[in-house]
Amino acid sequence: MLLLISGSLRAGSVNAAVIATAAGFTSSTVYGGLAGLPHFNPDCDRGPLPVEVVALREAIGAADGVLFCTPEYAGGLPGSFKNLLDWTIGGGEMYGKPVAWINASSVAAPTGGADAHESLRKTLTYAGTRIVDEACARIPIPRQAVENGALIDPDLRGRVAVAVRRLVEAAKPVNP
Repeated sequence: MLLLISGSLRAGSVNAAVIATAAGFTSSTVYGGLAGLPHFNPDCDRGPLPVEVVALREAIGAADGVLFCTPEYAGGLPGSFKNLLDWTIGGGEMYGKPVAWINASSVAAPTGGADAHESLRKTLTYAGTRIVDEACARIPIPRQAVENGALIDPDLRGRVAVAVRRLVEAAKPVNP
């Protein structure tokens, strides 16, 4: 089972549409608690943890892998999404976890989302995750390709499906 996380809080987010589309291709849980996470404070990263943080860490711990889709904001990760990532470090649930991301930034974006994803790679490396490069994809999504919160373009849906399939394959347990 994959945990799917959108790094966007925006209503009608293309990133959330990618995550909703990905959910249709595999057994998964879509994490919806981004807006409710308290601001990260290392002093609070010990018991008793806020219930929102416990729920996040339990969802990560239960997942075989994690797929992210996040926008770039002001040349980096959106603050709310970086806050989520900060809460994942102390618990250790991300350690060794197969992770990947889909970059849905428009080709018109100044860096096409490259700065956000460089920052994401750095944070996920620091967290000790296993980044599945072959499942990481750059799939520019125009707003008109989203309808009712999901992708409607068959080619774009197919590209998301390929990324999901690659992460699922990498997340399968290896038999000794």
